[in-house]
This record gives sequence, structure tokens and C-alpha cells, in this order.
Amino acid sequence: DVFLSHHYAEISRTFIRSQIVAGRVLVDDRRVKVAYRLHAGQCVTALPFEESPVAPQAEEIPLEILYEDEDLAVVNKSAGMVVHPAKGHWSGTLTSALSFHFQSLSSVGGPTRPGIVHRLDRDTTGVILIAKNNAAHQKMAAQFEARTVEKEYWAIVHKIPDRDRDRVTLPIGPHPHHREKMITGENIQRGKAAETFYEVLERFTSFALVRLVPKTGRTHQIRLHLAHLGHPVLCDKLYGGRPQLTARDLDATEAAEEVLLHRQALHAHKISIAHPSSGESLSFEAPLPRDLQNVLERLRKTRQ
Repeated sequence: DVFLSHHYAEISRTFIRSQIVAGRVLVDDRRVKVAYRLHAGQCVTALPFEESPVAPQAEEIPLEILYEDEDLAVVNKSAGMVVHPAKGHWSGTLTSALSFHFQSLSSVGGPTRPGIVHRLDRDTTGVILIAKNNAAHQKMAAQFEARTVEKEYWAIVHKIPDRDRDRVTLPIGPHPHHREKMITGENIQRGKAAETFYEVLERFTSFALVRLVPKTGRTHQIRLHLAHLGHPVLCDKLYGGRPQLTARDLDATEAAEEVLLHRQALHAHKISIAHPSSGESLSFEAPLPRDLQNVLERLRKTRQ
């Protein structure tokens, strides 16, 4: 943002930051964060700037609020909800719901991401932190940067891991041909270090319930690491192959093709952080949503 502000002296730095966040500035043909440090020889491409940032419109969308005080709120995000406005998703976002429910939200992330400190994929459910003022946002963001925030996810995966628990340490980088995907492996180019601990909670005939604790927060990290192990998240259309789970997939005698799940079986179960003002250690949990509970109940019946 500092580099661009020298080239666009007539444009405010805040607006430039919003354009970087919106993906309209690329470094070596890939999106980067506002604070990304440039190096000699890199190519910065600034796409035509929008006349004004697309700020979310307040919408009366129901939210399950797990906790709230003057500095932060904790929300249990539902499946199918995009966190912030983006191409093809201008309404029905979490930020639209937040703008309706809260009078004050932080502006650190730019006008398109009020209150957003971190994010979850569209079809990932669970706990997400919201900053209600800039000071709280900066202090929470610093904890994410220092990797002192503890996150725990639950996932239903294909096949049964042969270990009770293990740690995956494989770098993650952009896919060379698919903009929506990332890749992982031992020797990928432009990869960043990524680490995920996993533990098997329950085993079924052809599936398992797994607890995951990511040490880093790379894009699609959990989904990629599990897919690399040969245990992709159930119904992960991008990395798992199976678009949906039906009752017949679990029991061949089922007459009807009842769809049990049509989104990735990944849930942000718990997050622990120091309160941005008091420093008190806080932990928040989001219960498993009904669709994942239903799948687990069906799996337990097939195991009996």
C-alpha cells in the first residue's frame, strides 16, 4: 500500500488498501495482503480501480451470537454464508448481517470488511471473531500474526486414518492453473510453511470424525492437508471429488436418494484468544450444526 500510494498520490491510502483487499492489485499475478513486503524484481499489477469500494448493505439476516462485549463479538457462522462481499456475492454476506446487528464495527480491513479479523470458507460453519472497534481489531490481528490464537476444527473425512494422531507440515502455495485452488506438497514453488495437527475422534466403516488444530492459517490449509493424506473432507467439491452424500451411500438398501449433506463437512468448533482490552484468556465453542450431527448419527447406526 505504501508503494502504490507513491504512484497514486491523488488517491487516499485507505482506498488503495481497500483495492488490495478486494484483489484488484496483484504481485507476480497473485493476490497478497496489504502488508506484503515487496522485493526487487517483482511485478505489481494494479487493475482498474473501482470508483468506490463496494461496502456491504445492512441486511436483516439472523445471526447466532455466542458472545458480545464492547470490543468484540463471536458469531456461529452458518453454512453457505460468504464472509464479505465479492464478485458474485454482493448480498447475503456475514458483513451485511453484521452491519444490521451492530452499531459499531472496526474499519481496519477496509470498507468491504467491517469487523472482519479472520474468515471462514463459504461452506465452513462455526465460530468467527468480530472486532467492534479498530483498537480491538489491531490487537486481535496481532495475536493471529503471532500465532497465539488457538483454533480447533472438526471434520468428517473419507476413509479411516491409520494413525490416531499426527502432524502435517507441508507448504501451501497457489495453484498454477486454477485461481480458486491451492496446492500442497514437498517441493511446490512459492509455497508458505503450513502445519496442522490432527486427531481421530471416531471411526466408522468408511469415514472418520477428526479433530484438527492448525498452527498456521493458510488458505484452504485443513482441506488441502487432509486431501494430501488421502482423507479429503466429506463433500469438499474442490479437493474431495464427491459433491454430496446420500442415504444410499451409507446403506445400499435405502430406496430413496435422500441427500444428507451437500457441503464440505468442516466446522470451526473452538477458538481461544486473549481479550484485546483485559488480556483475559477467552475460549468460545460453536456446537456442530444439525446437518453434520445428522450425518454422524447415520454413520453410528451403520457401525452398529
